Amino acid sequence: MREKIQRLGGYLAQMIMPSISAFIAWGLLTAFVIPTGWTPNEDLLELVGPIIVYLLPIMIGFNAGYIVHGRRGGVVGATVTMGVVVGASIPMFLGAMVVGPSSAYVVKKLDEVFEGRVKAGFEMLVSNFSAGIASLLLLIAAYYVIGPVVEGLTNGIGDVVGWIVDAGLLFFVSVLVEPAKVLFLNNAINFGVFAPLGAIDAAETGKSIFFMIETNPGPGLGILLAYTLFGRGVAKASAPGAIVIHFFGGIHEIYFPYILMKPKLILAAIAGGMTGVATNSLLNVGLTATPSPGSIFAYIAVTPQGNFVGMLLGITLAAVVSFLVASALLRTDKSTSDLEVGAAAVAEMKGN
Repeated sequence: MREKIQRLGGYLAQMIMPSISAFIAWGLLTAFVIPTGWTPNEDLLELVGPIIVYLLPIMIGFNAGYIVHGRRGGVVGATVTMGVVVGASIPMFLGAMVVGPSSAYVVKKLDEVFEGRVKAGFEMLVSNFSAGIASLLLLIAAYYVIGPVVEGLTNGIGDVVGWIVDAGLLFFVSVLVEPAKVLFLNNAINFGVFAPLGAIDAAETGKSIFFMIETNPGPGLGILLAYTLFGRGVAKASAPGAIVIHFFGGIHEIYFPYILMKPKLILAAIAGGMTGVATNSLLNVGLTATPSPGSIFAYIAVTPQGNFVGMLLGITLAAVVSFLVASALLRTDKSTSDLEVGAAAVAEMKGN
């Protein structure tokens, strides 16, 4: 079950990650040109809507199709994605993640049917027209059927998430997010779930807290600081270097072995994550795009005007709480497990 979830999570991340620079470009553009941005610009503001409505979903559709059936599948996936984009009134990230791979799979199976059965000289003709006709039919189905269904599903998810936010319960999400990160679902959660939700939210409000739920470097920083002061052996010696890689480089995977060698430290990550989300919720803090990688520099780059103090406070408090919990657990721990144990566990899970 874990392997299946990891494969699914990895596939979701692959749909988004190749285009993450485009998401960041859109986020930076939004931070500067919207009416409440750093340098409001009515002309450049006209780019914000088309990028999130058309460009980003179509890129996702291409990436998803490419994974299934190469460049041919990518072209089909992008074409059919246009059906859900035009057939809905909201950004169709989820729709692209559905029709991109499914349409590419249909064409892949269609190619298998014709393989070896077409007379010499007609291969290109059959290949192009079979994909073209299939794309047209799937495009129409996406416009009339899939688009409205996905839009309804997206609105339903948005209503549930909105209720959680309004009820002040968003911080409980960290109970699931932090353990899942350590199980190497971090990219899948961020790029496959929170990035699309955050992009839709940011398109309406100019920022979103969803970009901060999984990417906050505070919990990992607190755990590594605790190892620096109260750890033992190789873990204690290597923790300061890991802090630099984690906090400034944005590579969160560097602190996963420190948790896996003493799994109870996941409690510190959860406590820090909950603190960070609660702080950002109370202060109405958000980012304009997902910070990738989750470095403090990336956070600064996509923080909109008026949110810097809250952003830094959310990271700081998350680190403090995580540090206090991790320190208490390390100081009372008498086990002799070392960093190699955690590194081996990470290697095993990453291999799966």
